[in-house]
Amino acid sequence: MYQHVDQEGFVLPYATGKVVCVGRSYLEHAAELNNPVPDQPLLFIKPATSLVPLDEPLVLPQGQGPVHHEAEVALLIGRRLCRASATDALNAVVGVGLALDLTLRAVQDQLKGKGQPWERAKAFDGSCPVGPFVAPELLSPLQQLDFSLTVNGALRQQGNTGMMMWPMGELLADISHSFTLMPGDIVLTGTPKGVGELRGGDVLTLTLDNTFDVEAKVAK
Repeated sequence: MYQHVDQEGFVLPYATGKVVCVGRSYLEHAAELNNPVPDQPLLFIKPATSLVPLDEPLVLPQGQGPVHHEAEVALLIGRRLCRASATDALNAVVGVGLALDLTLRAVQDQLKGKGQPWERAKAFDGSCPVGPFVAPELLSPLQQLDFSLTVNGALRQQGNTGMMMWPMGELLADISHSFTLMPGDIVLTGTPKGVGELRGGDVLTLTLDNTFDVEAKVAK
């Protein structure tokens, strides 16, 4: 069962909520998938049932084509945000961590081709493995966080939140004008270039701000 935890493994006092995800917030990722660049944040939601601990074996769906990793900085929201300002939105972040937006890529391509929503490709059970959260004050400013993903020791993804199309506070404020964010909700802020397929037995290491690593393994 998923619960929000800190880097020491202690359960944080926030209920498990929804996950609001941002698509195409890094220009090079949009380019690698030949996607148009949006003129405002592209948002979609994963339900609470998509959440699983990142340090447990990742169980990939079978028989639905390749499952791609998308490494992202995750923000844990600590108080209600509705039509918030950028400053208020940033002040509501109580935890920063790393997550994977697991994606059934062939399914997503089919859905996009039909002009249909992405939930079947993005919101399935276990599609959002999340690691522990660190207090924001223990990290670099949210606008300057380095993060990376290696698979079996080879670098796959590397990014910095300063490369995002929208500054972090503006992004959260924009989200809060469409969806009220509640304590315990998570925002996934988008993925840099380098997304790729996962296979059984793969070992993943995600690093945040050169402060901590979290390791995950794909179930065989």
